[in-house]
Amino acid sequence: MADTSEKQLLHLVIGGELSSLDGVTFADLDKVDIVGVYPNYAAAYSVWKQKAQMTVDSAQTRYFIVHLHRLLDPQTAAD
Repeated sequence: MADTSEKQLLHLVIGGELSSLDGVTFADLDKVDIVGVYPNYAAAYSVWKQKAQMTVDSAQTRYFIVHLHRLLDPQTAAD
């Protein structure tokens, strides 16, 4: 069983090709890369950085960190 002594602040890493560089609308939702859910920002950032560096040659491709803990509990403090 996972160690629950540290509070989980869940973060989601997703990415894919954007329809325009001016916004955050994905070109094809069926091709969105749902990388995973991570227990804290540091873990999510590490994976986000790897994925972003892998796609550095594709200007239309972006990866994002979504603060799931803020959606699940809007009262939580910022990271």
